[in-house]
Amino acid sequence: MHGPSQCAVPDQGSLYLDRRLTWGETAESALEQVRQAMGKDAEKVAMPQYEGKGWNGARYTQDLYFPTWKIPEDHPLFTAGKTAHHALFAKLPETGKWTFSTNCVAICGAHDIPCIGFGPGDEDKAHAPNEYTRIDDLVTCSAFYAMLPVALESSRT
Repeated sequence: MHGPSQCAVPDQGSLYLDRRLTWGETAESALEQVRQAMGKDAEKVAMPQYEGKGWNGARYTQDLYFPTWKIPEDHPLFTAGKTAHHALFAKLPETGKWTFSTNCVAICGAHDIPCIGFGPGDEDKAHAPNEYTRIDDLVTCSAFYAMLPVALESSRT
């Protein structure tokens, strides 16, 4: 916003919309929905950019686009995850979706490398100010990820 101070009436404003995607949506389809809602101001709708500098000083940018991801239940990684969980805990895991974002938006969503998640903590506190991680959860997750390659290898034979 422009103006001499925060308490002055500005001559312009901006809106930052964090539009989350669901399965089947793309960056372009989400942008088009926002453009339709904006009507005559649609030409001002744009994808935000992240800009940063790498360890060697090189500058880089990327769209702030986080594609949703999933793999089918019959995928070898998914079935190996269930096998690893059962081997460790003598029960099948609860499977489904997470309501928060993970690095799998890049790994699987953007680069199509299969991904599953098994994480510590409580989902309703993920990426929140009151998030915490129990030490026992870290031990459980470490055991799972140590068992996962064993389950993957045994599924190949």
